[in-house]
Amino acid sequence: MSVIEKIFPNVVPIWSGDNGVVQAIEQTLYMTLWTALAAGILGLLLGILLILTDEDGLLANRPFYFILDKVVNVLRAIPFIVLLAVMNPVTRAIVGTGIGPTAALVPLIVGTAPFFARQVQNALLTVDPGVIEAAEAMGLSPLGIIFRVYLREGLSELVRVGVLTIISVVGLTAMAGAVGGGGLGNLAIAIGYQRYQNDVIWVALIFILVIVFLVQFVGDIIARKLHH
Repeated sequence: MSVIEKIFPNVVPIWSGDNGVVQAIEQTLYMTLWTALAAGILGLLLGILLILTDEDGLLANRPFYFILDKVVNVLRAIPFIVLLAVMNPVTRAIVGTGIGPTAALVPLIVGTAPFFARQVQNALLTVDPGVIEAAEAMGLSPLGIIFRVYLREGLSELVRVGVLTIISVVGLTAMAGAVGGGGLGNLAIAIGYQRYQNDVIWVALIFILVIVFLVQFVGDIIARKLHH
């Protein structure tokens, strides 16, 4: 028996195949990437709308901002485990099932988009108002200011909040996995915890941390390059 088999006796038999470690990693990456993409686009749009329609925004609209702001706050305030249960009928209507990585995408996107939207708003608030005023004086349209000022000047900060959001998504995928979403969370709970196989729990935790550290590492490099 090898050293690895002695340290992880329950992991080696389930390394590959259905419900194995490799499949769990793939499912976690699948949920993370698609959630980051969909919630990233939706959150960016919502964040831009928040910054534009604020009372000091380029397209100030108090009623619209009030409603959007409250919707974002409410969705952010719902605990994700509760959101999973509440969204189950909607998930079944969209995907056809409430179990599995694809089904988990629906609540993941709904739960992540408002969080990212608020992060985008805060990131764009760091853009120098003087630069925005100069752009307005040059006759740039609101759309031009969004792309040529807000997104360009706030790009490094947007990358940082994007990294924070992706790391949050990794944690949410683990929670979704605990209730049938698949991935490393499901591996840790359904196999490791319920079968008292601590080595499986540790392996799931290690891979979750590896994903988080890689996201943080790559994100920091990109943010530093954009900042300079």
